[in-house]
Amino acid sequence: MNSSRLVRHRLPLVGFVVGVLLFAAACGGEAADPTATPETELSVDDLVSSAAEKLAAISTAKFEMVDEKQSGAKFFGNTLKTVNGEIESPDSVRMLVDVENPGMGFVEIEILAVGDQSLMKFSRDAPWVPLPRDQVPFNFGEIGVTMSEILPVMRDVTIAGRESVGGAQTIRVDGNVLSEEMSALITSVDAGHAITLSLWLDEADHTLRQFRIDGQLFDDDAPGTSRMVTMEIDVPVDIQLPDVSAGP
Repeated sequence: MNSSRLVRHRLPLVGFVVGVLLFAAACGGEAADPTATPETELSVDDLVSSAAEKLAAISTAKFEMVDEKQSGAKFFGNTLKTVNGEIESPDSVRMLVDVENPGMGFVEIEILAVGDQSLMKFSRDAPWVPLPRDQVPFNFGEIGVTMSEILPVMRDVTIAGRESVGGAQTIRVDGNVLSEEMSALITSVDAGHAITLSLWLDEADHTLRQFRIDGQLFDDDAPGTSRMVTMEIDVPVDIQLPDVSAGP
């Protein structure tokens, strides 16, 4: 075979090689690492487990609970509006409860609990009175631990989507519990009611940003009662019992 025919036969091969090299350069020019493993999204069970671990480690928090339809059971005979509070582990909590009283209009009830001592006053200017711990209707003082124990018992858990909460991207997780399984957080609940528990978990670190308790906790709750709790984790708080030694 003469040299001119050899060159003609090799030209298509050279063109093919050059084309492959140009394509590789356009795609980044670097070969893929065969040992690299692609990132996989956490399963819903992993998300819930991670959130529970975060909750169990809470040292301080601020929270707000809203009775979204104001159809829940009465709070000391009043219609509950909102509960704002702060907690410090392991057993300190301060709560301001906004209610509507039939005769007095809007009233702010305050509850303080540190250790085994609890106090309450029925309006801003009222005197502090002792309150047995078992009569405090919300065990928010241990919200981290109690929620970390409630999350693992959720059933039919699914990822419902992604939403922005307080400027942070969150993953919403929905699951089912029974009302009695919430009793560590909301005391004196009545058993047998189906609850949908929705969690909004920070997409970056799975911190619980807010959760909704959708359904009856008490027999006196109206059907469709919904309570939303929004949380800020590990923030400065100041909880101190007042000096009541001198009386009102």
